[in-house]
Amino acid sequence: MAKLDTLREKVVVVTGGGKNLGALIGQTYASEGAKVVLHYHSDSSREEAQHTLKTIRDTGGEAVLFQGDLRRLETMQDLFGFTYEYYGGVDIAINTVGKVLKKPIDETSEAEFDMMQDVNGKTAYFFIQQAAAHMNDNGKIITIATSLLAAYTGYYSTYAGGKAPVEHFTRAASKEYMHRGISVNAIAPGPMDTPFFYGQETEEAVAYHKSQALHGQLTKIEDIVPIVKFLTTDGWWINGQTIFANGGYTTR
Repeated sequence: MAKLDTLREKVVVVTGGGKNLGALIGQTYASEGAKVVLHYHSDSSREEAQHTLKTIRDTGGEAVLFQGDLRRLETMQDLFGFTYEYYGGVDIAINTVGKVLKKPIDETSEAEFDMMQDVNGKTAYFFIQQAAAHMNDNGKIITIATSLLAAYTGYYSTYAGGKAPVEHFTRAASKEYMHRGISVNAIAPGPMDTPFFYGQETEEAVAYHKSQALHGQLTKIEDIVPIVKFLTTDGWWINGQTIFANGGYTTR
């Protein structure tokens, strides 16, 4: 059986690991004895990433930071190459990178379209590729998608459209890497109660999003982390799936 009975000494890569959901994922795995590589994008998020690193180390956990723009394949290769050299392999890889743009199709520029495809689609594709290339057998790969994949709505065409390929990347990779015992899954949260969400929305839109889920609330990062952990431990038999974890915000 390929279940990870313990996370102790396992090597975990978390992209977008300096803040919000990624930070909590990193802290959770470190508290279980895993060795964590926290990726963050740019100098603007360095302070938050350093705070996350300090929090982990102050509580006895082990973690290191890696900065880079993962829209470039070379940087993705560097991230996993660094992890392999530093820790000798990868056991779990979790990609939380994403970018929201709420805008009518008629007003979307070519530059915006290309940027959204790169951040949400290209990054996810090469994350899976490079994670698998450096991963120990029986490893786990997880990508954070979005519940908008099951929504009938306007204005999020480049966000939901950019994340939509993640579902097939996940299915294809889960089939291709099955012989190595590597599982590949995606999690599709509802709108999350983080700064990542609020920058795009009016007060009226926030109220509407809240009204569509259990208890009239947004998805909490604390509700997603246990699902991530489950897929890498007791939920090892789940493979090739997109799991909608959103309080009923959207369904299929």
